[in-house]
Amino acid sequence: MNTHFLNLPYERPLAYPSASTFRFLAGFTLLALLPMSLGLRAQSAENSAAEFKAAAAALAAARVNGDAETEAQQEKALVYLDAVAVSVLNGSPVPDLEAANQGLAALVSHVPPVGENYRLVKLGGSPVAYALAVNFGLGGPAAVRIYAGAPAHYTLSARIDHFTQKDFYDSDIELVPVSLSDQVFVTVGGRTDDLSTGMFSAWRFRGNRVELLWNSDLLQQSNYEADGNGFHLTYCGQPNEDHPAECLKMTRDLYRYQDAEWKRVETADLPAVNPPAK
Repeated sequence: MNTHFLNLPYERPLAYPSASTFRFLAGFTLLALLPMSLGLRAQSAENSAAEFKAAAAALAAARVNGDAETEAQQEKALVYLDAVAVSVLNGSPVPDLEAANQGLAALVSHVPPVGENYRLVKLGGSPVAYALAVNFGLGGPAAVRIYAGAPAHYTLSARIDHFTQKDFYDSDIELVPVSLSDQVFVTVGGRTDDLSTGMFSAWRFRGNRVELLWNSDLLQQSNYEADGNGFHLTYCGQPNEDHPAECLKMTRDLYRYQDAEWKRVETADLPAVNPPAK
């Protein structure tokens, strides 16, 4: 012990601080360290968000440039989104999806964010499952992440991307829940050209896996709606072979998930609807 530093005679015994003094010193130390801790956490969060934005921008650029795409590069960005989604889902018994999606909108790497968006959707079921539709940029890549578990214990349970599903059309996807009780949903890919040409796929999430139920062809002049009656799909059923941009007959189909199958239960022809001549 350095008695000169204490400026006390060596023989003099040192008194132990009282309990109240200990509490004061502990509280003072905590208050002194708290801003530093919060600052480090904020800085770490900012750095992680910046790294995610850089990774997302690189994925979109690789798709546009036709460069090689690797699963590891895509997963690096998706794991960050998983952390954000799981934090939201485990933070409250009833997650505020509107607030969560506003926060996810702030993660876009492009200004304006053309084709880039991240949206958390309730799939339903018991216990409730949720899905995150991911679009890294116009033209892709895109992915779906599904989270399941008990309240406050959600984890990533299944994924859809072109590495796990070779026929998945991972371009500008939208996700549409169809049957909340059976956790059935449709992914819509494309629909960004002048003719709204898209591909539609029906899926069912069960347990810890996702099952592909149906794939459509590429359908031009496509539109869709989901309601309590099922999934309504309208598209050009007969394009003009001489003038592909023209449609000779529109078709409307109604799909439902029933008897453990995805079924087209109705179909009807509609008058042709062609885009105005330029």
